Amino acid sequence: MLQGVLSRAPATDSPAAAAMKAKRAPASPDDEDDGEGRPAPGKRQQLLGLGSAAAAAADEEGPETRGLRLLSLLLRCAEAVAMDQLTEARELLPEIAELASPFGSSPERVAAYFGDALCARVLSSYLGAYSPLALRPLAAAQSRRVAGAFQAYNALSPLVKFSHFTANQAILQALHGEDRLHVVDLDIMQGLQWPGLFHILASRPRKPRSLRITGLGASLDVLEATGRRLADFAASLGLPFEFHPIEGKIGHVADAAALLGPRHHHHHHRHHEATVVHWMHHCLYDVTGSDLGTVRLLRSLRPKLITIVEQDLGHSGDFLGRFVEALHYYSALFDALGDGAGAGAAAEESAERHAVERQLLGAEIRNIVAVGGPKRTGEVRVERWGDELRRAGFRPVSLAGSPATQARLLLGMYSWKGYTLVEEDACLKLGWKDLSLLTASAWEPADAAAAPTPRRGSQET
Repeated sequence: MLQGVLSRAPATDSPAAAAMKAKRAPASPDDEDDGEGRPAPGKRQQLLGLGSAAAAAADEEGPETRGLRLLSLLLRCAEAVAMDQLTEARELLPEIAELASPFGSSPERVAAYFGDALCARVLSSYLGAYSPLALRPLAAAQSRRVAGAFQAYNALSPLVKFSHFTANQAILQALHGEDRLHVVDLDIMQGLQWPGLFHILASRPRKPRSLRITGLGASLDVLEATGRRLADFAASLGLPFEFHPIEGKIGHVADAAALLGPRHHHHHHRHHEATVVHWMHHCLYDVTGSDLGTVRLLRSLRPKLITIVEQDLGHSGDFLGRFVEALHYYSALFDALGDGAGAGAAAEESAERHAVERQLLGAEIRNIVAVGGPKRTGEVRVERWGDELRRAGFRPVSLAGSPATQARLLLGMYSWKGYTLVEEDACLKLGWKDLSLLTASAWEPADAAAAPTPRRGSQET
C-alpha cells in the first residue's frame, strides 16, 4: 500500500523521511519558498532525496516495486511543477498514467488521481491561469452522483458516521433543557446527519416545542429537496419542524439576521431559541466563500455551540509541501477504503468504492493539487479553525464524555481494523494507523458561563 511505501521508502533517517511522517511539523527556514513560488534549495534537496530513495528501492525485486516506482514518478513530477520545469513534468505524466489505474491496487488508484491532478496543474501552468473552485451549482446529474457517493462512503468507512455521531452528541449536550432549537448547517448537502439527531430528540420524554434547521448550499433546488425529506422524516416522528434554505456561502452573508430567519423579527421567540452552528469540512468545493467573512458572522451570531469536523490536511505553504502532505493523507484514505472493501470484495462493493474515490476523493485531490492555495478565492485561507475561533472569542468544549463514548462504540460495531481514536486538547481525532484524518471539536462563547441560558421548565404550557 502506498501509505506504507511513503513511510518506508527512505532507507535512512533523512530530513525527507521525517517530513513525510510528521503532520504539519513546524516549518524551518530551509522550507520557505524562494520568493517566486518555487521550493527553496533545502526543500528541493529533501524531496530529491525521497524520490531517489523510492527510485532505488523500486529497482529491487519485491511486492511493492510498482508502488515505489509510482511514488518516485509522482514526486519527481511534483518537483518539476514546483520549479516551473513544465516540459520535464509533462514527459513524466505518460509513465504515471501507464502504471496507475483507478481500478487497481490502492497505490495504483491514488496515483491515478494524483496523476490526473498533476496533468491539470501542468496545463493551467502552461496557460498561466488557475481557475478558482466552481461557484456555480452542480448540475443535477452530478449532484445525484455526489449524493450517492456520500451514501456509499457512509457504508464503506466510519469517517462520515464519526462526523455525524460526534457532532450530534455535542449538540445534544449543549441543548439539554432547551425546548426551542435552531441548527445552522453551513453546508447541509442532503442533510444525512440530522435524522439521527431527530431520532434522539423524539425519544426524549420532553420533545422540543420548535425545531428549525437553516441549511446553506450552492443549489436552491437541492436545498429545497433536502428540506422536504427532513420535514417528512420529522413529521413521522411527531416533531415540529421548519427548514430555512439559503442559497450561497456563509462568508458572503452580510447580516446574521439572514441566518436567524423570520423568527428574528419576533423577539420573544428569538430570545428563547438556542442556536448551534455545524460544519463538516471537505475539499470538494469552497464552502465559506470568505473565511474572514465567516469568522465575522460567527462572532456576530454568537451561537450557543459551534461544532466543526475538519480534515487534518494543510492548504497553506508552497505547492511542493501541499503536494507531499496531500499524497500522504489520501494514500491513507485509499488504504483504508481498500481494507474496508477487502481483497475479495464483491463487484457491487468495489463499484461503490470506485464511486467514492472518483466523485469525492479524486475531486478533492484535483482541487488541492490543480487549484490549491489562496488562488481559490484570492484571499489567504484559515489554516486551523480552532485557533481562529479562539481569537474570535470562543473557547473549546471537551468532547471527552458522551461524544468520545459514542465514537468508540461506533468503531467497535464494525470490522474496521486500523482506525484509531485519540482525545487531544478537548478534541477527538479519528485516524488511520499513525495518521490523523479528521478532528472533531466544539466551541462556545468564551463568556458563556457568565450568562447562562435560563431553564425553560416554567414556560411549559
